[in-house]
Amino acid sequence: MSFESLGLSSNVIHSVKKLGYLKPFPIQEQAIPVILEGKDLVGIAQTGSGKTACFVMPILEKLQNAEVKKDRNVQVLILVPTRELAIQIDEVFRAFTENLKREIRTMAVYGGVSINPQMKGMFGVEVLIATPGRLLDLIDHNALSISGIQHLVIDEADKMFQLGFGDEMNKLFGMMPVMKQTTLFSATLDDKISEMKKRVSMNPVLIEIKKDEVEIDHIEQLAYHVSPENKGPFLRYLIKEKKVEKALIFVSSTKSADNLVEKLKKNKIKAVAIHSQKSQGARRNNLEEFKVNGAQILVATDLIGRGIHIESLPCVINYELPRSPLDYIHRIGRTGRAGEKGIAINILTDDELQHFRVIQKKMGKKVTLQRTEGIDLHGY
Repeated sequence: MSFESLGLSSNVIHSVKKLGYLKPFPIQEQAIPVILEGKDLVGIAQTGSGKTACFVMPILEKLQNAEVKKDRNVQVLILVPTRELAIQIDEVFRAFTENLKREIRTMAVYGGVSINPQMKGMFGVEVLIATPGRLLDLIDHNALSISGIQHLVIDEADKMFQLGFGDEMNKLFGMMPVMKQTTLFSATLDDKISEMKKRVSMNPVLIEIKKDEVEIDHIEQLAYHVSPENKGPFLRYLIKEKKVEKALIFVSSTKSADNLVEKLKKNKIKAVAIHSQKSQGARRNNLEEFKVNGAQILVATDLIGRGIHIESLPCVINYELPRSPLDYIHRIGRTGRAGEKGIAINILTDDELQHFRVIQKKMGKKVTLQRTEGIDLHGY
């Protein structure tokens, strides 16, 4: 199936091709026509499955033909759980707007930064990407109104409840019109998502992309067994001896992230970290350092790592395993995107072997465990 067959105009298709999209992902094939028809949608799909573009494209398709409104009444609201995801989605919108019939103003708002510039910049915004807390703050300051929104998107809805946004979401739902198009995306369909469906008065088309439809077959998965004292030296050995040029390394805590970066730097490996304890400015600078300015390694925790957008990431390393098999899929799905090949490396101690067996069973894939006792790690 081609993008042309989904009902998108030549203006949007031009941006699609310019950005290097070759063919629609499964979620895009099914969701774009539904959104273009104005129907409510619940999409169940994993991170890395192409869901952001599948709501960006039809929303822009509709807005480019709509009348320009210069006020503080937002037409499209996209709710997200993290600042990083808000910024990422805003970047995707901006990338697709270049060839449209008219300029469409988008804006991402989130906490951790001054509210004043966000208040001043709100006039004329048609697409607002927001975290719930900051959105409520802006509404309290009369910076905008969501009473007339036409399209609501809730992205990573499962994370909204995990991070305790339930009460804030309910307040926001009460401020919205009953008549609107609602698109909801989640990695899972559970009781909380069903409850949210009722709360926003949805009558949705349900699209579910099964886990085995999320393309991880082209991701080469490797696993190495190490002793606890050799975990750090073996990581540095891998980076240097295997000439790893760019890698995203996942750890389980902010403390682990900072400690790992410090040790990598001592061994002349240029590394930066992003996690929830760093300021928004520091996170943005470190991400830019990794993307553009030559940092070899980016160390991240699950929550922050899930919201960042990195083009052509060749390698993901699990220095510490995630809590759940689903989070493992989220992690390795950062590499091998858009049909490119990728490598996912796991560095495992005895304590992690059983958990990795569970991950393999849930994933439905066997990863051969390689021994490392014969490797000389002296000097690493």
